[in-house]
Amino acid sequence: MLTTLIPVFPLPDVVLFPGVFLPIHIFELRYREMVKDCLAGDRLIGISLLRPGWDHDMEGRPAIYTIGCVGLISHVEELADGRYNLVLRGVEKFRVVREEASSRAYRRVSVDYVDEQMTVADRDSVRRERHRLERLLTAVADAPEHTFPSNLSDEEVINALA
Repeated sequence: MLTTLIPVFPLPDVVLFPGVFLPIHIFELRYREMVKDCLAGDRLIGISLLRPGWDHDMEGRPAIYTIGCVGLISHVEELADGRYNLVLRGVEKFRVVREEASSRAYRRVSVDYVDEQMTVADRDSVRRERHRLERLLTAVADAPEHTFPSNLSDEEVINALA
């Protein structure tokens, strides 16, 4: 069971999806603190997209979208000056319930995890669209090796492309 109180790393133009890897460079002091805390704990960081107008409150707590994805730190490189290079693996989508007051420099949110259920009709439609996309990519690339690996699920293909 995933914890429901997570640190959140808001980004202006990056989203994370389950099963997808995301490299991140951490340089701000508050997020260095966040990474240290995460590494000492469950290694989970929530990624949430900043709402428009965030650039007017870069140092504060600009508004974020309530849907995000929690990622597990799968690789970490601490640099000599205290910065970090991380790779997160998307684990689960979440919905922010509330932002918690905290003595920490970074933000923490209480979340509910989103359990998305697809119907059989949805799965059939996604499968058809995946095959259609593979045909289009093969035609454009003029080489069959540009199709997606058959061991990737339809959901993994969609999330990777998104």
